[in-house]
Amino acid sequence: MSISAADRQVMSGVEGDPSSGQLADPYQVYFARQPMLDRDGMLCAYETLPRVIRGAVEGEVDPRASAGAALIKAFNAPALRASLSGHPAWLDVTREALFDDRLLRLAPDRVMLELPVGIGADPELIARLVTLHAKRYRFALDNVTKADESFAKLLPYVEAIKLDTQDIAPALLPKFTSVLKSAGKILVALNVETPEAHDRAHALGFDRFQGYYFAKHQGGSRRASAPRQALLNLLQLLASEPTVMQLESELKLNPVLVMHLMRLANSSSYALGRKVTTLREAINATGTNRIARWTQLLLYADGRKVKLEDDPLLQLAATRARFMELATAIVPEAGQSEEDAAFLVGVFSFVDAVFGGSLESALEVLRLSKPIRAAISHREGVLGRLLDVIEALEYGDWAAVDMACAQLAPLDAGAVAALALASAEWAGMADRNAEAQGLERIED
Repeated sequence: MSISAADRQVMSGVEGDPSSGQLADPYQVYFARQPMLDRDGMLCAYETLPRVIRGAVEGEVDPRASAGAALIKAFNAPALRASLSGHPAWLDVTREALFDDRLLRLAPDRVMLELPVGIGADPELIARLVTLHAKRYRFALDNVTKADESFAKLLPYVEAIKLDTQDIAPALLPKFTSVLKSAGKILVALNVETPEAHDRAHALGFDRFQGYYFAKHQGGSRRASAPRQALLNLLQLLASEPTVMQLESELKLNPVLVMHLMRLANSSSYALGRKVTTLREAINATGTNRIARWTQLLLYADGRKVKLEDDPLLQLAATRARFMELATAIVPEAGQSEEDAAFLVGVFSFVDAVFGGSLESALEVLRLSKPIRAAISHREGVLGRLLDVIEALEYGDWAAVDMACAQLAPLDAGAVAALALASAEWAGMADRNAEAQGLERIED
């Protein structure tokens, strides 16, 4: 697989077909995503973190081109929509984009428009918010740290307030949140990176949570969706090239895994053209390699029977694993051994969240090879550098993405962002648009 500049433009939805004869748009827009969780710990939205850059282009530049127009066009592209797995998006908008009527092309029920700090609260802006609100668009105030005059003027027109609890004095935070909750606002806690920080914000009544606290060990509260030891036993069996009969017998010990396997086999990606109704048919339709991958991923699944696309840790691990696999096919430095190991490095880079203790001890439990452990624990080799770049993208840290890409040619920030969107789409598809009919007969 190769990826050219034209490939990146099409994948990111920033520009059209270069051969179409259209005037050139000098702006490029890349997106990172950050998950937003509800009070039950389930995915409820993604914040889309854009990077808008202006570059040199050949030919005549479209006089209507602007950074705001490019942002709207890129956000409305199929690649970004597919990466959201059906969840609504919270989009950081600029003042320029807010006043661009192309904004009306965005479906109001699928987007929350985030107003940045410093956007102002002048009569012209207020009038624009009123106009857009009448068309059912909703707004959030981003990164609020104090209740100043601008905040007071904008408050009646916004539905949600995003707060970094570390930036507000602890003595003031309970009163501040209480007043905002009384006003009917959705409260979003930003930069929640530890379970303890989440628990504090949860106790204060926050409704949404952003940050990667869910990818840290939860002190025993997280459960695998099937007995963890049974999943490990299944992984060991899969490594020994089992017969279909052996695999069928082991899978029957994992009813939740069977449920997801049936949905996977009946999804559009793997369907045989007819309904799969037995476990043996599902095994044959899906294949042992894919079963092994989803068994690895289900180590991260929540204990509740929720849709896979609503499970934040599973989606994060699946997206990272798929990204690693796609990226190693592009970087010349990666050989066959790295390509073979890439998915495992991505999927098990969060394994300490499941088993607890140190990352090294958790990796020992899985008996992974030394190169895989070195890439995960010490970020060694090309796989370690790819882990660095996808982690930087998860945080929307574009400077760190650029720094990591300096050693990953021909990958650049645009290619990395495009691969991540494609990976997110892959991660969100397996449990969607398929039913589990026939499961009761299998479990009986």
